[in-house]
Amino acid sequence: MAWQVRVLCYINAHGLLEPLGTFCRHCRAAWPFSCSDRAALGRGCLGAGGMTPAALTLADLTVCHGRRPAVHHVSGRFAPGSLTAIVGPNGAGKSTLLRALAGLHQPESGRIAQDGVARIALLPQLASLDRAFPIACRDVVMQGLWPRIGAFRAVPANEQARVDAALAAVGLAGLAKRPVGSLSAGQLQRLLFARLLVQDADILLLDEPFNAVDAKTAADLLRLIRQWHGEGRTVIAVLHDLDLVAREFPETLLLARDLIAWGPTEQALSAANRLKARQMAEGWAEEAEACERAA
Repeated sequence: MAWQVRVLCYINAHGLLEPLGTFCRHCRAAWPFSCSDRAALGRGCLGAGGMTPAALTLADLTVCHGRRPAVHHVSGRFAPGSLTAIVGPNGAGKSTLLRALAGLHQPESGRIAQDGVARIALLPQLASLDRAFPIACRDVVMQGLWPRIGAFRAVPANEQARVDAALAAVGLAGLAKRPVGSLSAGQLQRLLFARLLVQDADILLLDEPFNAVDAKTAADLLRLIRQWHGEGRTVIAVLHDLDLVAREFPETLLLARDLIAWGPTEQALSAANRLKARQMAEGWAEEAEACERAA
C-alpha cells in the first residue's frame, strides 16, 4: 500500500482531501527538505540535531469565514522555541488562527511572517478526520515523509525505520497494519503524534491535542510536547483545560476573535482578562463583517 499512501499525500499536498491533509501548497515553501537525513529518533522521539529555532509574527491579522471575521486584527509574536497555549471561548477563532498559521486559511488582511524558513506541521482536530478512508496506521505515519521524499519515490529503508520507531514511540508498534477506522480516539491521536514525529517540524501546531483521549494517552502525549519544547521547537496548541495551561504552558494567547491578552500565562489568564473574553463572546454580532482598521 506504499504507493497508495504516496498518492494520498500528493492529493493532500494540493488541498483536495483536506480531512486527512496536513500539507497544502504552503508546505512546498515551508518544508525545504533535501534527501539527506535529519535528526535521528532518540529516546523514542525525534532528536534536535538539525532543528532551526523558528518564530511566527502576526501583523494586524484578520481571518474571515466569508466576510465574517473569526480572527480580528491580531498582532504579536510566537518566539523561537516558545510553548504557547491558545485559549478562549467557543467560537473565538482559535482553530481558525491555527489553520491560518499552517497556511490552510487565507487571511482577509494583515500578514503572517516567519523568521527565516521553518518547517511547519499541523495536528488537526480528531473530529475533522475522515476515518472511513481505507488506510493502515503505518501508511498514515508515512504521510509525514512526503516533504522529504516526494509523492512517488520509493521509501528508503532508513525512512521506513523512522516510521516504525515513531509508532513504537507512541505505543503503537503492534498496530502498524491496523486500519485507521478500527482505532479508538486515544489510539488515533497517538497515531497522529507519530506522524508529527516523522515530519520533524520546527513549528508544531496542535489543535485540541488532548480532546476525547484517556488520561494515560494525554499524559504520554504531554511528555512528547515537553520534549519538543526542550529541543527548541516552537509549539502552539489550542486548549480548553485552563488548569493544564497554567501548569504546563509558559505562554498563553487569550482570544475572543479580538486579542485579549498574549504573554506569560499567569498574566494572560488573569480574572480580569477571562471576564473580558467572556463579555466579548456574549456580545458577538454574528452578522458583523470585517472592519477596515487604519494601519
